[in-house]
Amino acid sequence: MNDLTLMRKNLWRKPVRTTLLLISIMIAFLLFGVLVSFNVAITDVRTAPNRMVTLSKINFTESLPIAYYDRVLHTDGVLAATHMNWFGGYYQDPRRGFLAVFAVDPDSYLRVYRDDLHLTPQARETFLHERTALLVPRNIAERYGWRVGQHIPINSNIFTNGTNGGHVWDFTVAGIFETPDGNSQANSVLIRYDYFNDTITFGKDRIGWISFLTTSATVNDRVAHAIDARFANSQDETSTQDAAAFNRSFAAQLGNIALVVTLVVGAAFAAILLIVGTTMALAVRERTKEVGVLKTLGFSSGRVLRMVLGESMLLSLLGAALGLLAAAGVLYIFSRINGGGGGGGGLHLYPSVVGVSAAIALALGLVTGLLPALSAYRMNIIEALGRR
Repeated sequence: MNDLTLMRKNLWRKPVRTTLLLISIMIAFLLFGVLVSFNVAITDVRTAPNRMVTLSKINFTESLPIAYYDRVLHTDGVLAATHMNWFGGYYQDPRRGFLAVFAVDPDSYLRVYRDDLHLTPQARETFLHERTALLVPRNIAERYGWRVGQHIPINSNIFTNGTNGGHVWDFTVAGIFETPDGNSQANSVLIRYDYFNDTITFGKDRIGWISFLTTSATVNDRVAHAIDARFANSQDETSTQDAAAFNRSFAAQLGNIALVVTLVVGAAFAAILLIVGTTMALAVRERTKEVGVLKTLGFSSGRVLRMVLGESMLLSLLGAALGLLAAAGVLYIFSRINGGGGGGGGLHLYPSVVGVSAAIALALGLVTGLLPALSAYRMNIIEALGRR
């Protein structure tokens, strides 16, 4: 019988207690896996290093005059530029989730994001020439069962349609596109700016922000300074930043997810630390005479220490594994329900989260098992066998 077998048998000598401990640890790692993966999904978005964004200096909810687009486009160091507006849309029922609908200029948008959208030539041509054309990522199309050529009504919770007095616009699906994994456009539903601008009742000839490519990432800072200096002291001052920073600020509108993760998971792990630590100390105390017998049989103090510490770490790792498996299942279900089935837009358990979880589990096992293990290490045979 080896040490691992002894640790396993000691761990399950009280099945109810061990099961409750595993459930406690599992819940903590379930919360950690889900919350951290969600935070990674909305903040770790891949984009070109030479892609920049110009928006209002106040915040991205403030619009800019459309004339700014031409000035940015002709700034020295700018290779290509496009403009975008947030539409704020949903399909049929807002309880089914919002859609990230953007009104874009088709021609310039497809130049700036040419490597981010995998479109068929027919879909590209339709989007360029049909005012009511709609481009949809595959995960969204699968979520709602949309197909190319289908007429789709999209509601806006911000704008009013001047042609019908309501909040509904009618579109036709021009194409369903794929995006690279983790791409910033993975969940973007695209409509044409000209159709949007002609039908809205307020905010005409205004744009949300300008996305552009520089000739090289090395000139990003110079171009950003030139653009912001050009509009300094105007009625609509600007802030220019790289696209990665813009995506993070956009995601921050959902709230400080990192703070939520820290508070919730920190509280869970603090509770688990106290519970497991106390239980392990109690378990070692219950086995005092057994420790004495083991040492009498020739088990060294170091070997006893390793067994007690290993038992604690085995419990922690097993609970973490169960928690991460549960987290993977929850994320998969949430992804399917919310249209994350493909195109890189789906939620999943990231390898980095698994790695961090393993490190936390090892640390948790070490911290909770160290004092009981040291107690067993210091215990002499006479004291152990004589204790009642």
